[in-house]
Amino acid sequence: MVTDIARSGPLPAARSAGLHHITAISGDIRRTHDFYTRVLGLRLVKRTVNFDDPSAWHLYFGDEAGMPGTILTFFSWENVERGVPGAGEAVTISFAIPPGSALFWTERMADEGVAFALDQSGGANVIVLHDPDGIGLELVEEKMRGESLPYESADIARDRAIHGLSGVTLLVDDLDATAKILTEGLGWVETGRARQPGFTRRRYSAQGTTVPGARLELLKGEDLAPGSQGAGSIHHVAFRAEDDAAQAAVVAGLRALGMETTPQLDRTYFRSVYFREPSGVIFEIATDTPGFAVDEAAERLGETVKLPPQFESRRDDIIAALPEL
Repeated sequence: MVTDIARSGPLPAARSAGLHHITAISGDIRRTHDFYTRVLGLRLVKRTVNFDDPSAWHLYFGDEAGMPGTILTFFSWENVERGVPGAGEAVTISFAIPPGSALFWTERMADEGVAFALDQSGGANVIVLHDPDGIGLELVEEKMRGESLPYESADIARDRAIHGLSGVTLLVDDLDATAKILTEGLGWVETGRARQPGFTRRRYSAQGTTVPGARLELLKGEDLAPGSQGAGSIHHVAFRAEDDAAQAAVVAGLRALGMETTPQLDRTYFRSVYFREPSGVIFEIATDTPGFAVDEAAERLGETVKLPPQFESRRDDIIAALPEL
C-alpha cells in the first residue's frame, strides 16, 4: 500500500491543473475505435489526422463535451510493430468510474470477453485490464472530479459511465529527477510512496484542484531496459494550462529547471509545447482553449473528418487513403 504524505509547502508560481489528455499508438484503428466507443462507452469527439503525418488517423475519445482531463487520443499506423514497454514511457492509463459501478463494469468485461482482474488492495475497487493492443488500463472507482459530463451510450447509462481520466503511471529510471519536474516545474505534490518487490513507487497529485486527471504515479524498477514505441505504446502525456499565459509561465519554469522545450505549436483544438522529462517520457503542456467545438458544433462532435488548414487542398486524397473506421 502507498503510504500517505501530508501536503505542505508553498505553491509554485505556475502549475498545471491536471492532465489534459494522453496519446497512444494503435495498430488497428477499427478495433481501437470499437473498443473505446462501444466497450468502454467513450464518445468519439474528434476524427482528424496526425498533423505531422496525414496518412495516419488521429482520433480523440472523451466525455460528452470533450473536456480537458477526459481525453484519450490515438495515432494509428496499420503496419507498425508492437511496442515494448520499458523505462522512459507511460505504461498504464487510469479512468475514473462512479463509486459502486465496479460490478457493472466487471460483468460488462466478462460479457465482452475482456480479461480483467479486480484489485481491492488499495481500499478502492480497481479493475485492471488491457486494450486490444496491450495498453494497460485501470477503471478506478472514485468520486467525479469537477468538469466532466459522462457520455451516455446505448449500453452504458450516465451514472455508470467513465467520467474522465483518473491518472497515469510512468515507468522511470530516475525517480528524483522526474519528481523534480512534477513538483517544481508543474506544481504537483507527492502524496504517497511505497516499496514493492522489484519496484519503488511514488504517487503525485495536482495540488488545489478538483478536475479529472489529477493523479500520477512514478514506478521505478530494477535494471529495466528502455522501452521502444509501437502499437500498444503510450506516446505522450499532456498536462493542462488554462490559456497561453498560463502555458508560458509553466514553460518558463521548466526552462529554468534546464528542460529544452519546443516552440508553441497550434494543434487547432489546443496549443502545445513539448519536452522530454529526465527519464525520457514525452510531456506536453496543452492549453484548455479553444476546445473541440472550435470547428464542429458540440452536438455533432466526431461526426466528420476535420483536417488542419494545410491539408485541406488534399482532402479527397487524404481521406481516400485512410483506413475505414
